[in-house]
Amino acid sequence: MPAEELLRIGELSKRTGVSAESLRAWERRYRLLRPTRSAGGLRLYSPDDLERVRKMRAHLAAGLAAAEAARLACAPDDEDSRSGSADPVRLRAALAAAVERFDEAAAQALLDRAVAALSIDALLVELVLPYLHELGAGWERGETSVAQEHFASGLIRGRLLGLARGWGLGVGPIALLACLPGEFHDLGLIAFGLALRARGWRIVFLGADTPAETIDTAARMIDPALVVLSGVSPKRLRPVIAQLRPLAARYALAIGGACAESPEAARVAARVLAEDPVSEADRVTSLQS
Repeated sequence: MPAEELLRIGELSKRTGVSAESLRAWERRYRLLRPTRSAGGLRLYSPDDLERVRKMRAHLAAGLAAAEAARLACAPDDEDSRSGSADPVRLRAALAAAVERFDEAAAQALLDRAVAALSIDALLVELVLPYLHELGAGWERGETSVAQEHFASGLIRGRLLGLARGWGLGVGPIALLACLPGEFHDLGLIAFGLALRARGWRIVFLGADTPAETIDTAARMIDPALVVLSGVSPKRLRPVIAQLRPLAARYALAIGGACAESPEAARVAARVLAEDPVSEADRVTSLQS
């Protein structure tokens, strides 16, 4: 192996976020690392060692005992992928623990494993949405700080938007997605867009706090098969009811989020998306067919 690909233990520690002491312990106890030696007797670690350490971290973050985590990290990829380390319940618990201590590396490793092991629907329904619900409930009980909520939301939003890259490509029907004016909570809307994309839709995403005039202008330009507006409170909907009625007359308009079942949504004459994003993506797709 070329010498430039080999790492000393300090560099391996830096790249993985695992202390040199832990790396030595994992090498000694589990044979996780298989170093070669330089002419001067220094231990040198390969890219395979680096990958096993990263897998070990992901398994530990998912709640496995160290010995089992090491066994799976050293196992062939097919055995690793069949393991319970991607169990959504364990992943949610481990993700909550990582967020609680603001451990971004561990949280990202958990999300790496989830994205690799789960379908989009399973990722959303079994991991992301239940976790966000638990996070919100913890905040209401005073068990989760505002900082932890923002930290978690930022991590998950970044990962979901990464999965959304290219979601406007293809030949399927177009869905125009936007948050109502003054609404900044867009995670549910992003999740809905990903579920639609998995069903063949093309997504045009305008994001948070979108003026009604902007939504109307975009709709006229792209002629979407569906316009979806999201808000967590009826107060986001009330000021724009008059502007949204003409939009509902021209396009299939749906309201999602907590405001969907409010009397204001009925006044707009819009479809109500009150269930989880995957169920609603199934429903609007069946109506489109």
